[in-house]
Amino acid sequence: MSESATTAVAEPSRGTAPPADPHHARRWPILVVISLAQLMVVLDATIVNIALPTAQHELGFSVDGRQWVVTAYALAFGSLLLLGGRVSDLFGRKRAFLIGLAGFAAASAVGGAANGFEMLVIARAAQGVFGALLAPATLSLLTTTFTDAKERGRAFGIFGAIAGGGAAVGLLLGGVLTQYLDWRWCMFVNIIFAVLALIGGLVLLHHRRSAYRPKLDIPGTLTASSGLFAVVYGFSNAETHDWSATSVWGFLVAGAVLLAVFVALEARVPHPLLPLRVVLDRNRGGAYLAVFMLGIGMFGIFLFLTYYLQQNLGFSPIRSGLAFLPMVGTLMVSATVATSVLLPRFGPKPLVALGMLIAAVGLWWLSGLGVGSTYANGVLFPLMVTGIGIGLSMAPSMNVATAGVQAKDAGVASATVNTAQQIGGSIGTAMLSSVAANAATSFIAGKQPTPALMVEAAVHSYTTAFTWGAAIFVIGAVLCG
Repeated sequence: MSESATTAVAEPSRGTAPPADPHHARRWPILVVISLAQLMVVLDATIVNIALPTAQHELGFSVDGRQWVVTAYALAFGSLLLLGGRVSDLFGRKRAFLIGLAGFAAASAVGGAANGFEMLVIARAAQGVFGALLAPATLSLLTTTFTDAKERGRAFGIFGAIAGGGAAVGLLLGGVLTQYLDWRWCMFVNIIFAVLALIGGLVLLHHRRSAYRPKLDIPGTLTASSGLFAVVYGFSNAETHDWSATSVWGFLVAGAVLLAVFVALEARVPHPLLPLRVVLDRNRGGAYLAVFMLGIGMFGIFLFLTYYLQQNLGFSPIRSGLAFLPMVGTLMVSATVATSVLLPRFGPKPLVALGMLIAAVGLWWLSGLGVGSTYANGVLFPLMVTGIGIGLSMAPSMNVATAGVQAKDAGVASATVNTAQQIGGSIGTAMLSSVAANAATSFIAGKQPTPALMVEAAVHSYTTAFTWGAAIFVIGAVLCG
């Protein structure tokens, strides 16, 4: 990221939003509505994970089938995000926002009422489809509603905190709903979020017809969607198959080829799905890279720390969710301060790089966990440090990723942010799961298997994943800086 970003970010402060903007007077209530929608999309990535064992027992599907409940959502969401962003640009962000909310609520109702595995997987895929329409519309509404630099900083601080901490909130909420109500409420709760946001959207948002109405880029849509599908599918298979399996490397190679074709097409077609001017801007491109790297590393925290808390410290699902709240708190504070105070003064380059280094320190600290560690002496403080680092990186990255983009490209620029986070998360889950599994296997090789040894091997696998996560953040700091 270049130093010129400081002036690029500060430029909107020369004047507030134009009086003609119908959203300006309602911008803070609108922020509440779109934050609610964003929270629903983000926490849905983890809230279902807590409910899966109970759902599996009730509906009677296999362990292999359990993965598809998660993968179906990731495949639909990740592969259709760019299309969803362009649709909101072409046909109006209010329409895309409301349709996305209504569709997500309907799919959640079907999933909660599922009487079998197939019905649940179809509902999860439908959630992904409507989420791919909703997420870009949400971020682009934020981008076009807040144009004053100071107010934009506060708004993106809140939004970035939700993007970074929503997964942890999902773990807590999923534990509460599963333990005290029923696993189906992990789906039904989305209806409450969606209805509240839908009412707010109908009351507060104005439909603004886009003056830019080009033809939809069909070749770009097909190559981008199929390429992203292949990449997500390949990495999802890597969680349960060996990396040498054709279903892993074959889809990854196919995805890379299709995405390369997509880039070549976008440089030539008159109305590209993703105009290259959006990603070739140095600061914006660096911001997308930062979100991508954060997505990879963050899953090392949520996935393996959840395992450690529940399997080694004996925490219940609810207690495990509560254990993440200190990280959410420090993340929210650092995200808000970073975008409202530090970003206009220093620009994104030092903030994003420093934030990733701080997050790396937190993960490296977690890599020192042992069989005898406790939450107080081994987890709490490194978790808070990691939250500070993620907030310092995530919120400025999301701000810069959409700053200065033309209004006609706001949707697709927002979609690219979500795509980077989704693909990063898929890569992080698969790669770190593979690393952890290999570490556990190597630890017990040639030794007499005992219960104590298996516990040590499990902890070793988690700490290895934390070490790799720290290395990923360091690499991200160097690349983005």
